[in-house]
Amino acid sequence: MQGLVYKSTGSWYLVQDPEGSYWDARIKGKMKIDEDISSTNPIAVGDNVVFDVEEEATNIGIIKEVTDRHNYMVRVSPHNKNQKHIIAANIDLALLVTSIADPRTSTGFIDRFLITAEAYHIPAIIVINKMDLLKKKHEDVVQLWKEVYGKAGYEVYPVAAKDKSTLSALAARLTDKTTLFSGHSGVGKSTLVNQFIPGVDIKTKVVSGWSGKGQHTTTFAEMFDLPGGGRIIDTPGVKEFGLIDFEKEELSQYFPEMRAVMKDCRFNNCLHVNEPGCAVKQAVADKRISEDRYVSYVAILESIEKKW
Repeated sequence: MQGLVYKSTGSWYLVQDPEGSYWDARIKGKMKIDEDISSTNPIAVGDNVVFDVEEEATNIGIIKEVTDRHNYMVRVSPHNKNQKHIIAANIDLALLVTSIADPRTSTGFIDRFLITAEAYHIPAIIVINKMDLLKKKHEDVVQLWKEVYGKAGYEVYPVAAKDKSTLSALAARLTDKTTLFSGHSGVGKSTLVNQFIPGVDIKTKVVSGWSGKGQHTTTFAEMFDLPGGGRIIDTPGVKEFGLIDFEKEELSQYFPEMRAVMKDCRFNNCLHVNEPGCAVKQAVADKRISEDRYVSYVAILESIEKKW
């Protein structure tokens, strides 16, 4: 049988078959998988899998194959900083929930998320949540983020998760898409998800009949169907978004505004720091590229260099 992975606990997977029924499935023995991807989790939420029925009466199955992914997104494994952890697979949008205050999302965190989405060819959008809680002094920051990330080519949605009237444009953007939700703990991500998927009935329904085998862990994602079409992949809050397997020479390619001008640099291997004739630095000087984004780029570049 074929199915779609909706939830993972690391050893057991919740799989939906084409008829809409849910199966508790596990891996047994050798399984066909993409050997080019070295990660701490062989199966991720969003994966399409082939499984055999082990116990039809209790909907227990054995996964024997993961079919080809059209994309996936990774972060540094929370258990091993030298390994990848696949957050989710087969994603249409990567959505980062941020907040200006309580807690403050750093632009470094935002940029690392966007870089990863760019590297794995997933369109990314930024949501600024808790707009209803912001004070006058925060208004300039909101405008700055809208300007900086808008100029870089990203969609920015200021919302208040508890005020549905602020969510209509974002809701329309998510329709018929499989969207990964990510963000720091405390930014209101769960509240936002619950607004798009009313009540906790869906969560209860999805996990009712869960086998209970295997320990639940907060390092895995869970997928929910949107009432109007599409899916949300909810992920646990993360403290940092570590990059893995990034080369310093390729970093600027994942900043869209830099990618647009770097072809005009004098040197093909320009790192856009100290080299003469650098089109990126000139664009920063001309204010065509945000100075804040450039400073973030240099900081991330230096963090990559420290690994060598």
